[in-house]
Amino acid sequence: MFLFEQLSLAQIVMWFVVLAALILINEIARRNKYVSIFLFIVLPAILTFTVWPKTAGEGSSVGTWFHWAKVYSALAGCIGFMAIRYIKKLQKNKYALAFPAFILALNIMEAVIRDFQCYSYNGLVDGVTIIGGPWNIMNGIAGILNIITISGWMGIVISKDKSQDMIWPDQLWFWIIAYDLWNFAYVYNCVSDHSYYAGLALLLSCTIPAFFIKKGAWLQHRAQTLAVWMMFVMCFPNFVDTSKFAVKSSHSTTALFVVSLLSLLSNVAVFVYHYYKIFKFKKNPFKEEIHNDLKSYKAVLSNNNLTI
Repeated sequence: MFLFEQLSLAQIVMWFVVLAALILINEIARRNKYVSIFLFIVLPAILTFTVWPKTAGEGSSVGTWFHWAKVYSALAGCIGFMAIRYIKKLQKNKYALAFPAFILALNIMEAVIRDFQCYSYNGLVDGVTIIGGPWNIMNGIAGILNIITISGWMGIVISKDKSQDMIWPDQLWFWIIAYDLWNFAYVYNCVSDHSYYAGLALLLSCTIPAFFIKKGAWLQHRAQTLAVWMMFVMCFPNFVDTSKFAVKSSHSTTALFVVSLLSLLSNVAVFVYHYYKIFKFKKNPFKEEIHNDLKSYKAVLSNNNLTI
């Protein structure tokens, strides 16, 4: 196969199980704040001192600085978003509304740094095979473009329903797809033997809900599914390393180049479109929403019973 080794039936079935489980847990958590408090505050506090020092220590494929930083930054996002959703004073606070953009940019930058770092690697690194090359630089640039096209956080609102979701209307489908292509390329470049689940399944577990279940809440879906996956894999690293469900990358330099090229081209396209609109309509991306003229923006508002 182009991206991965030949798949068994068990591996294919498990991919769908992981995808469904992440979507289901996210749906339960976003609808019940007490479940969210347990999942994203109580449980990781316990695991930090009891399980992760043993399972995600030195020598483990999830024992790198990046994995530890990723799990806590994802959890910080979940907790921060919960605060915005459930504390009314924060819902109109400009500094609180800047937090989602900040934590998102921080998460992307962590991966950008790791991509650049992996450029010089070749062979087994921290239990994972890494083949460094120009694809790391290409995708690192794509990640930077992805960061500087983040916009519209001042328009974040809370949905007027029981779930009280954090809705970001200006974060639309084209940016999300560019992010997905970039993030998959990052995982494929730097943790390639984990990318079958941590790339494909994990990214779809937040994109599917954002497109078909709860529009406008992509970042909330992303933070929660990422945190759940990171906690799981740090508890059970053998699942993606040595179990019968583990899927290895093809380690093809052609595949590495192609996925990073798609990532770069998509993010260049979003960058060009984004700044074309900024200059054409003389918008300030730090104070205004950029895409509120689009039908997809209005569809997000309509889906959540919100008005401009």
